[in-house]
Amino acid sequence: MAIIVNLDVMMAKRKMSLNELSKKVGVTLSNLSILKNGKAKAVRFSTLASICKALACQPGDILEYVE
Repeated sequence: MAIIVNLDVMMAKRKMSLNELSKKVGVTLSNLSILKNGKAKAVRFSTLASICKALACQPGDILEYVE
């Protein structure tokens, strides 16, 4: 079982670069990169909310549970 992070998919759909998202969300490029690559151990709800606001999406669009 795993949590899959589809941040790169949502960014591509919105035609937004990691650099642009970083500026809108207020999170460093390295931390966003760790999240995007699925290497993050945790994500704060406030960060997730900011990402969803910037990408105009729902948390379920970014995070997916796969058995």
